[in-house]
Amino acid sequence: MASQKKKKKRQSSGLFKEYFTIIFLVILISFTVLGGSLIIFARDYFENEKTSLLSENAERLSQSVAQMVGSDYAKEYPPNAALMICGDLMTASEAIDADFFICNENGDVIYCQEMRRSDMALYTGGCIIHDQIHIPKDILDTLQNGPYSGVTTLGGDPSEKNFTYATPVRISDETVAYVIGMQPVRESLRPYILAMLRMFGISAAITLAVALFAVYIMTYEMTKPLRQMSEATKRYAAGDFSMRVEVSGRNEMAELANAFNSMARDLASLESSRRSFVANVSHELKTPMTTIGGFIDGMLDGTIGKDKQQHYLQIVSDEVKRLSRLVVSMLNLSKIEAGKLSLKRQDFDLCDMIFRTMLGFEQMIEQKQFRITGLENMESTIISGDKDMLTQVVYNLVDNAVKFTPEGGEIHFDVVHDMQKVYVSIRNSGKGISSEEIDRVFDQFYKVDKSRSFDVKGAGLGLYIVKSIVEMHGGAIKASSLENQYTEFSFWLPMHEENA
Repeated sequence: MASQKKKKKRQSSGLFKEYFTIIFLVILISFTVLGGSLIIFARDYFENEKTSLLSENAERLSQSVAQMVGSDYAKEYPPNAALMICGDLMTASEAIDADFFICNENGDVIYCQEMRRSDMALYTGGCIIHDQIHIPKDILDTLQNGPYSGVTTLGGDPSEKNFTYATPVRISDETVAYVIGMQPVRESLRPYILAMLRMFGISAAITLAVALFAVYIMTYEMTKPLRQMSEATKRYAAGDFSMRVEVSGRNEMAELANAFNSMARDLASLESSRRSFVANVSHELKTPMTTIGGFIDGMLDGTIGKDKQQHYLQIVSDEVKRLSRLVVSMLNLSKIEAGKLSLKRQDFDLCDMIFRTMLGFEQMIEQKQFRITGLENMESTIISGDKDMLTQVVYNLVDNAVKFTPEGGEIHFDVVHDMQKVYVSIRNSGKGISSEEIDRVFDQFYKVDKSRSFDVKGAGLGLYIVKSIVEMHGGAIKASSLENQYTEFSFWLPMHEENA
């Protein structure tokens, strides 16, 4: 039992897990793409910022060096001028954490911050840091036409790339040296990228947690109607139509849930009608067959004398006719549902057909002392239709009126027409039909509350067949009632076939 419950739970949560996994992967991929894009843009921004700082300081140094070299002070005191140049290089290097130095036209370093000693003297033995640097020829060629900017090793260790900016030092439009500024890529970019990733990772983790929680709730709620539908369909298959799906919102899922609930109500109604139909048909078949069998057995064994046989044979004949009508109704229902009931049109007098149909109820009308009105006002009305089917329509409506009209009550007929349509109404006095039932009287297998009459026979097919036949002719039928006063069935038909 426990394993079956676990299996059922896994099956019901499959769609939820699938949706949740898909959305989770979409969010994860989106964050990954976002992180990658952020790193690329951050790197480009960092490179541009570093290059901009290097260029600003290099250009400023180029101008100051040009002024110093071209001044009289440099000519009179060359060592002091060199110390001042190295001091400017040191100041600029420390300001932006970079390395500025000056090369000659051959690409060799001639001034750097390390050449200035702490005792404010000039170190002339060379620089162990910059002596290994030699500006490549391609960069020197570029500097002939203007500044150079890029990422290079400056002829040093290939693994040690630097952000580099170089600009010429010009005196009277003559290039006398080059100011070079560089900053190691690894030492500057890596901490920046790691800091960005750390901030993005923390933010992404928090956002992802909130998003996953929201997605979990959203997915659970979104698939909840589907899980309920799955459970409901299993119950419906077992014959239990009581379960309904919870509806919330106005989206497509809510529309589906409403449609599903509507279907469930229709199925429940149909199942109830089917069970009622089976019970009614069983009763309708059993009662006359029991009556027929009992009377025939009584006549055969002499229980019923010969003087009374004629009376009981008439009862047997009536019961056989009732069985025949029930069988015909069921056959017509089958043909209607299969679409095999076809019309055999002919021109006939509708009012004459109604009058002749009423003659079949003459005995019952006299017994219950009904008042019949409206027949005297009917005039000949020729229409085109299936006479046999429309006779069944009138017969069923009159039979229905006779059943539910109390003794001494009234049945009224009304037939009017214009050039295109004929309107027929049959109205009887009595208890009427409640507003809850009036909209269902034409439903298949439905029977109105039996308490309205002590003589209710039938399987709930008559009015459904009546409605189907009228609509096959291109007309329409409706019912109206006022409780404890009257019930009226009215329908209209096209006068001619071309208007159907």
